[in-house]
Amino acid sequence: MPEKPYTVRAASCDHRTPYEGVYETLKRITEPLAESWARIEKARKIVIKFNMMKPMDNVVRFKGRRQELVDDAVCRAVLQLLREQTDAEIYATDTNPYATDKLTPDEFNYVHHLREFDVRYDDSNRPPWSVYEVPGGGNMFDRYILSGVFEDADEVISVAKMKNHSFMGITLCMKNLFGLPPIVPPGGRVRTYFHHAIRLSYVLPDLAMITNPCLNVIDGLVGQKGREWGGEGRVGDVLIAGDQITATDACGAYLMGHDPASDWPQPPFRRDRNHLLVAAQRGFGTVDLDEIDFECDVQTPVAHFDSDPDEAPELIHTLRRTACEQGLFYRDHRKDIVDRYRGEFIYMQEGEIAWHGEDPSVIGSHRSYSSAKPGSALWLKLVDPEETEGERFDVYDRCLSALSA
Repeated sequence: MPEKPYTVRAASCDHRTPYEGVYETLKRITEPLAESWARIEKARKIVIKFNMMKPMDNVVRFKGRRQELVDDAVCRAVLQLLREQTDAEIYATDTNPYATDKLTPDEFNYVHHLREFDVRYDDSNRPPWSVYEVPGGGNMFDRYILSGVFEDADEVISVAKMKNHSFMGITLCMKNLFGLPPIVPPGGRVRTYFHHAIRLSYVLPDLAMITNPCLNVIDGLVGQKGREWGGEGRVGDVLIAGDQITATDACGAYLMGHDPASDWPQPPFRRDRNHLLVAAQRGFGTVDLDEIDFECDVQTPVAHFDSDPDEAPELIHTLRRTACEQGLFYRDHRKDIVDRYRGEFIYMQEGEIAWHGEDPSVIGSHRSYSSAKPGSALWLKLVDPEETEGERFDVYDRCLSALSA
């Protein structure tokens, strides 16, 4: 039998187990990841994205573990394993959308773990930033502005929580990367620039292709059903690790009881396309478990997971259609719009400029701003005559055709 290109392991780990048990389980499931460790051992600089950024007084706990964030024990175990294998320079990076200035304070909820293992913290909302090309061209944009910490990074690691997501269906290692793009001017984009109907399903594979994490860890000791914040706690009693991000998340989705090859509008992908499937269709990993060297000692599902149905399917269909229409309207009328709004951000709705200016964060809620037209999407764009970010407008064509089928 030919060797399978991706390796993922999952193992039972009782959420009540002491730290040493978490560490030993993580060590056991990462040992078979030969490709991961080969890359880590060669690296001189490693960047880790933990799904852990939240104000210290707003860390929700369930059954003694962090419910919405990677648990302390998993964070420590990952860092201990790395330090036992490498003397590389290690950074953790994230953005902080919760502070008024969007900057991470000196003290935050997992900095003590970083200090224990001599890991530096890089605030991705602080310059310097650099422009990174998506290898082979983007799925949604050809290039993205990210922290300069990645310029000379040899490897990236993603450590995520097992959760549903109200917008994307699931939030695992690939969705975790959405915390990387800066959200402050002049280099950044407000979250709603990418976190928007149509775009996000393609942005996430772009970020994964740029960073290409060599090790992906999912904390399922406890998880969350329904949504990313404020959902229902679930006991999963599982840890997952893999050497390729799409394949790892596919196995994670499977253990949550979801079909990793399914797509919108099938739950949990109620609002938008399955970003894992988008990545796999691009040739970046797979959602076919038969193509993964996947071993686990737990039964699926590890708990009952699903995304919350926030809005009627008919409304979501209309929002997706009108978002596509605005993107195509901009493409077709770009010259006229550039002449009037060069260098500004614009919100478009029904073929009109609903807002323009330098800081789109003043539009706090799309729903409230578009309340007079509840089924019509607001579409945000930087009016750049050079189209430096390289938006792939053909995505809107394809999605619109699928919506009309």
